[in-house]
Amino acid sequence: MNIPFNKVYTTGNEAKYIAEAISQGKLSGNGEYTRRCQTFLERRYLLKKTLLTTSCTDALELAALLIDLKPGDEVILPSYTFVSTANAFALRGAKLVFADSQANHPNLDAEAIEPLITERTRAIVPVHYGGQACDMKAIMELAARHALWVIEDAAQAIESRYDDKWLGGVGHLGAFSFHETKNIICGEGGALAINHEPFQKRAEILWEKGTNRSAFFRGEVDKYGWVDVGSSFLPSELNAAFLWAQFEALDDIQNRRMAAWQVYHTRLTGLAKREILIMPDTTHNAHLFYIVCRSLDERTRLIAHLKSQQISSVFHYLSLHKSPYFATKHDGRILKNADRFTDCLVRLPMYAGLSITDAEKVAAAVGDFFEV
Repeated sequence: MNIPFNKVYTTGNEAKYIAEAISQGKLSGNGEYTRRCQTFLERRYLLKKTLLTTSCTDALELAALLIDLKPGDEVILPSYTFVSTANAFALRGAKLVFADSQANHPNLDAEAIEPLITERTRAIVPVHYGGQACDMKAIMELAARHALWVIEDAAQAIESRYDDKWLGGVGHLGAFSFHETKNIICGEGGALAINHEPFQKRAEILWEKGTNRSAFFRGEVDKYGWVDVGSSFLPSELNAAFLWAQFEALDDIQNRRMAAWQVYHTRLTGLAKREILIMPDTTHNAHLFYIVCRSLDERTRLIAHLKSQQISSVFHYLSLHKSPYFATKHDGRILKNADRFTDCLVRLPMYAGLSITDAEKVAAAVGDFFEV
C-alpha cells in the first residue's frame, strides 16, 4: 500500500538509548530508564504513582488484582472494546456485564450503567475510545454512590483530557498502552496509574512478583521475600529505553498527528449531509480518525474503494457480547449501538509520519466514494 493504515514512527534516539541500557549492564525491569519513564508520566499527567508494565493488558490485570476481584464478582464494561479489557477481569473469575455504546459515539453510555448494577458489582471500566473521554463525572458520581471502583482503560488516551484532568488520572486506576499502534510506542508496553493512594504500596509488591523487592532496594527492609500474590509485570530496560526516546519527542509526535487529523476533519465535514457520522472535533489526542457508514455493505465497499487507491483502512472492534467465547454467557440484552459500530465503523490511516499530502489524498478518496 502506498498509504498504510499504520507505520511505526521513530525519533532517531531509540537505538542510542537501547545501546546505553546495554552498556550499563542492566536489562531486566525497574532500572534507570524505567524510573525515568515513570517519573515522566507522573509529572506530565499529575499522576500520584505509575508503574510501567509489559502491556496495557498487564496493567489491567494488575488493576484487577489490586481491587481483589473474586469469582462471581461483577464488572461493568463496554461491549465495543478490545478483548484485553474483558480478559483482565475474566481471568479473576469475574462476571462480565456488557453495557452499550452511546448512539453517536463508540464510548460507553454512562446512562446505561446504573440499571446493570447489582449487589455483586465491584467495578466500572470505561474505555476512552479514540482518546475521547467517557462521561467521567457521571461515572465517578455513580461509583461513589454504589461504592464501586473505576478502572480507566486509557489504552488510546495518552495526552487527552477530561475537563481539567488527564485521562487515566480520573478513576481510581488507569491503564495506558505503548503498543506499536499507539501514539507513543515501545513495541509492546503499558503503564498503570495508581490514583487511589491506599493501593500504591501493594501495587508495587504485585508488580514485583508478589515480593517487597523494591522496598529492599530502597533500604526499607533488610531482606525481601514473597509477601503477596503477584506476577512479572515489569518490562525490560530495552523497552523502557525505547519508550524514553518517544517521551522526549512527545510534543513533536502529537503535533504531527494532530495536523493529519485536522485535515481529515476539515475535508470530511461534508459527509454529514449524507448522514455519515465522523469522529467529532472534541477533546482528543489524534489517536485515530473514524467514519461510521450507513451499513455493513457500504463499509465493505468503502474499504475496497480505498484499497483500489492504494490506501489501507480497517474496521475495528467486534462486539464482545457476541464473541464466540462470550455469546452463550451474555444475558440476552440487545446492544444495538455496539453492534452498529461493529458493522459500520471504519478507521482511516493515522500515524505520526502521515504527511499532509497523504492525509488529503485519503480524504479526497473518501469524498469521491460518497460523492461529496
